[in-house]
Amino acid sequence: MNSIYIGNVKIKQTAALAPMASVADRAYRITAKENGAAYMVSEMISAKGLCYSDRKTEELCTVTERERPCALQLFGSEPEFMGRAAAILMKYKPDIIDINMGCPVPKIAGNGSGAALMKTPALAAEIVRSVVQNSTVPVTVKIRKGWSNEDVNAVSFAALMEQAGAAAITVHGRTRDQMYRGKADWEIIRAVKEAVNVPVIGNGDVTTPQTAKAMYEQTGCDLVMVGRGSYGRPWLFGQIEEFIKNGEIPPESELSERLDIMLGQVKLAIEYKGERIAMSEARRQCAYYLKGIPNAARLRNECASLLGFDDLVRICDEIKKGE
Repeated sequence: MNSIYIGNVKIKQTAALAPMASVADRAYRITAKENGAAYMVSEMISAKGLCYSDRKTEELCTVTERERPCALQLFGSEPEFMGRAAAILMKYKPDIIDINMGCPVPKIAGNGSGAALMKTPALAAEIVRSVVQNSTVPVTVKIRKGWSNEDVNAVSFAALMEQAGAAAITVHGRTRDQMYRGKADWEIIRAVKEAVNVPVIGNGDVTTPQTAKAMYEQTGCDLVMVGRGSYGRPWLFGQIEEFIKNGEIPPESELSERLDIMLGQVKLAIEYKGERIAMSEARRQCAYYLKGIPNAARLRNECASLLGFDDLVRICDEIKKGE
């Protein structure tokens, strides 16, 4: 199995888990890693929240040995706070710090962070320099194709981030205006790869082992990143690894095995967050796992009112009995 290096961090050249708010928490990262993910990136961490010692923000920073190699992802629009936050992150021992310059949601981009930084390249470069100066680990940047179809600047922007000290660039092949709609443009990933010397990670529309391999072939990217395609399907990472390794796609996991993976993820979430919070978040997570199985709609409705782990175990037992 081939590997790449981001700085001194070795990563298998299979598939990475994308940073997804309210999805890529510690429980899901561990679950993805145990099912074949090569590299994990955390949910977004507010630089200001970290600098002001927000307890909820600090919880997002914990990295366990079970999920390495793992990056912690910062967002913010002020170089000073981003640099201070990077220095604080060092005590959590991430393998990499990733800077979010691609989030399209209004509450992030509307404040000048996330994808809005693609409209201010000089400021974005200053942020990268500040984070690099305050970090003892490699610093990477996640970007989009551009702000809009009239403002596609991923190639020049990526080159500027490399000059500022970025050790790798992740490119999501959609503009900010697209949000998550339409088709991802893999050609822009290829163009960025040809323009920079650091590793390029491709992101967008990878939902199967075949599309993962196709992204490698069509873009020349160094690593593929999977986001929404892994919702309720963490075993996709293992399938991608197997397909890249020998050209064969393993069969889908048995239903009972899938349910056990789901239960394992929720149990981890309870361990880290407590049952009340974990079960509240599990309502949506479990709906993804149950998609496509017999009586899925009814079971998803039951999951929408989950109160305790025992409720979920009962639903799973019911499904297994009906196999």
